[in-house]
Amino acid sequence: MINETELIKLVKDLYLGDKVLLTDIPDLKLYMDQVTNFIDEKLGNLKRHENDKILTKTMINNYTKHGILMPPENKKYTKQHIILMILVYYLKQILTLDDIKELFGPILKDMTNTEDDIISLEDIYSIFLELKDNAIDEFENSLSKNIYSIKEKVKNLDNENQDLAQLFLIVIMLIAQANTQKRLAEKIIDTYFKNN
Repeated sequence: MINETELIKLVKDLYLGDKVLLTDIPDLKLYMDQVTNFIDEKLGNLKRHENDKILTKTMINNYTKHGILMPPENKKYTKQHIILMILVYYLKQILTLDDIKELFGPILKDMTNTEDDIISLEDIYSIFLELKDNAIDEFENSLSKNIYSIKEKVKNLDNENQDLAQLFLIVIMLIAQANTQKRLAEKIIDTYFKNN
């Protein structure tokens, strides 16, 4: 039988290791190697496979060329650059670089003049971390309810098939949820951010 506690622990393990607080991000300007080392140190545990890359020099250059990241200042990257790179890391798991560019458009249009910002990049990042915390709590509750529902639907199968059926249904339920959320995010970008 599927152990719900083990699945919730997996969720917590995934989440606990990926939190880079605003105070963790240096206020100093860093060279590209320092940036990639910092990001790898802070988010390296998110790698699915040992050889996966969180952030490379090529990625940073591509983000800059693509207009997702503002150019470095004298080959150095600021706290704002690092915040954007962390946000890009999360966003690119779901969105295309074109979608991320559209989403970042209002933020990047004038990073040099922060006086007329509706909301600062630091505030955006802090709110993002808070929303992530809330989403994990809500996700755990939702997962528990869905596991219960799945168990009820397959309870008449023999034990060996029951476990496999439950795991299969949990995976496709997670994919269905992720797909719905991805499509809604794309729709919001298409409706409110394109050509803004």
